[in-house]
Amino acid sequence: MSGHLQCENGKGLIGLIHAKNVGFEYFRRDSDGEVIEVIPALKDVSMQVQPGDFVAVLGANGSGKSTFAKHLCALLTPGEGTILVAGMDTADAEKHLQIRQTAGMVFQNPDNQLVAGVVEEDVAFGPENIGVESRQIWQRVEESLQSVGMSAYRYASPMHLSGGQKQRVAIAGIVAMRPKCIVLDEPTAMLDPKGRESVIKTIKELNRKEKITIVLITHYMEEIVDADYVYVMGDGQVVTEGTPKEVFVREEALRRCKLDVPEITKIATALQAAGLPVDKATLTEDELMEQLLR
Repeated sequence: MSGHLQCENGKGLIGLIHAKNVGFEYFRRDSDGEVIEVIPALKDVSMQVQPGDFVAVLGANGSGKSTFAKHLCALLTPGEGTILVAGMDTADAEKHLQIRQTAGMVFQNPDNQLVAGVVEEDVAFGPENIGVESRQIWQRVEESLQSVGMSAYRYASPMHLSGGQKQRVAIAGIVAMRPKCIVLDEPTAMLDPKGRESVIKTIKELNRKEKITIVLITHYMEEIVDADYVYVMGDGQVVTEGTPKEVFVREEALRRCKLDVPEITKIATALQAAGLPVDKATLTEDELMEQLLR
């Protein structure tokens, strides 16, 4: 069980998301449907997310992080262990609709999530499907587009938007369903640096201003410097965890997971080794400059 989980349980809190000892396997089958290979994807994974948290799950390709993300919205269910979302067990098929209304998911490729020819209609699609009345739907559309900075594109075609803009529309579509939590599975992997920066800024603002709980699945170290807590996955397991400052100084553990620390942290480490009074757990340029000037 993770240290974060133990700590929060010590306070008597169960968390918005509570994953305990989760295991999951994929099965390869032949043309007759017989299992020819069992591929372990998750092994004894425990995590906890409190309401309002910004939690990052970090890992390289094949680490199991995307498989775990799908469990949080009951797209997959554990072979072992349990996942509770707002107290609802994801193994209970009757609770799946409620779980997905509580924890909405944004996928890597926004084109897979955009279904309408006009931005506002796309954002309205989710609320319509869960039975929100018409007057409320359009109020939600307006508020959601405003929250992601896309109000000016309300009547545009998604086909004419950039990758970053499409991803923000996809996020708006989830926000319009009023989830308590948004799970984002590698939302910037297909974007250029400008698009990545825009989407991450949107995610942070939703967390800080709208108080929406965020679970960000990523392999980009720079995206998680503002997270409240980080879980690092490798080979289907949680390898290490902690605040970004705690995690980024564990270079050996990160290298084992085929990850690297941010460039700023590397520079800070080198400056410290050269005798300057710099914290090697420095995460941003501003933080580094402040230390050097001081």
